[in-house]
Amino acid sequence: MAERQVTVEAEVGLHARPAATFVQTAAEAPLDVTIAKGAGQPVNAKSILAVLSLDVRKGDIVVIKADGDGADEVLDRLAVIASAP
Repeated sequence: MAERQVTVEAEVGLHARPAATFVQTAAEAPLDVTIAKGAGQPVNAKSILAVLSLDVRKGDIVVIKADGDGADEVLDRLAVIASAP
């Protein structure tokens, strides 16, 4: 299991377009991928509704986890998306 902690920098947080890009990238990976807001309950990072339900705003810290071969690479891509201004 690999993990990244990322501070969300987008003005809109992880909503709308950033969330869609995040979910699409996670869905392309043949791995289990989750995202949590801070120390909260993790949700399926491949579900747009689950990601939007976290209500992630600018400045929030998210924890992204992935399990399987290539987890670090997937997490690196997702961290870039989540931290993009």
